[in-house]
Amino acid sequence: MTRSTLPTISKIQIRTVCVAMPNPHKTASGVVSESPLVLTDLIASDGTVGHSIVFTYTKAALKPTADFMHGIQDLVVGKPLAPRSVSLALENRFRLLGTQGLVGMALSGIDMALWDALAKSQGKSLVHLLGGVEKPVSAYGAVGFDGVAGSARQAEAWAKQGFKGIKAKIGYPSVAEDLEVIRAMRSAIGPEVSIMIDYNQCLRPQEAINRIHRLEDEGLTWIEEPTLAHDYAGHAQIAQAVRTPIQCGENWWGILDMQHAIDAQASDYMMPDVMKIGGVTGWLRAAELAHAKGILLSNHLWPEVSAQLLTLTPTAHWLEYADWWNPILVDPLQVKDGTVLHDGELGTGLIWNESAIEKYAA
Repeated sequence: MTRSTLPTISKIQIRTVCVAMPNPHKTASGVVSESPLVLTDLIASDGTVGHSIVFTYTKAALKPTADFMHGIQDLVVGKPLAPRSVSLALENRFRLLGTQGLVGMALSGIDMALWDALAKSQGKSLVHLLGGVEKPVSAYGAVGFDGVAGSARQAEAWAKQGFKGIKAKIGYPSVAEDLEVIRAMRSAIGPEVSIMIDYNQCLRPQEAINRIHRLEDEGLTWIEEPTLAHDYAGHAQIAQAVRTPIQCGENWWGILDMQHAIDAQASDYMMPDVMKIGGVTGWLRAAELAHAKGILLSNHLWPEVSAQLLTLTPTAHWLEYADWWNPILVDPLQVKDGTVLHDGELGTGLIWNESAIEKYAA
């Protein structure tokens, strides 16, 4: 029997951009007006190039993240194009420093680029590489902290595009204002479109319970991060006291955080962020954990790679759609009638728009 030989990693190139958002996204903790991104090009010995995007949330973290990725490339170059093996080696290497924050973001960026390159080297999509088949994934659109009129207007715009779900930021000074926003959106989109709400960690547990009791009859699909993301006991207290499902996960670093949440029964649903959970490798671990516990899994951001990963996830729930870095992509993810269906892309589907990258270079 002939043993196949994987390509090796020849080089890693890192670039930074800051993409202006056409519609700044307001939250209870501030306004996101631009997307600071670290772009990775991982070049394999067979000429394949894998791409990935890391979103650093603030421009202040852009250069440190890129510098760290530059600094660790010697740990990767020359290794086989084997994402699970490389990711495990990097996790072990940085166990003492920790694999959260900027370190975790950098490692996930490398992991996602590895998987993209491996799939491309075999002429496959990520879904096919991992043994899956394409299937439609339901998507929801996001509404910011935009007040009654603005939230209703944006919710209606998403519904007119065919989205079957809308998620809005709330956490106004009073629960009466939260209710007014929810009811205005319901009036604008009708009874058939799902509404999720996101408190962005802005409440104390007892305050969250008191507010959610006032929202229980609004038919909400879930209530997201009512208290601090890593307050597993607080979220468990809330989840036990209310009927509406609690959703958490976007701020968990790796599957150990997810396991802590499961152990505490902190969240009815879960929504990992592919960058924070450990890249594609981390997501696959999280999906198995969710499957074992029967927990519905959605994503946070990264719609391109997440859409493919959700098709591989036994307990897949909703895709969070975001267009925050569409300007630098040749072929941004397409949503039709509220669903995403892959159609022949290679790897994760990321293809750079080089002129836009030059325009937004940071």
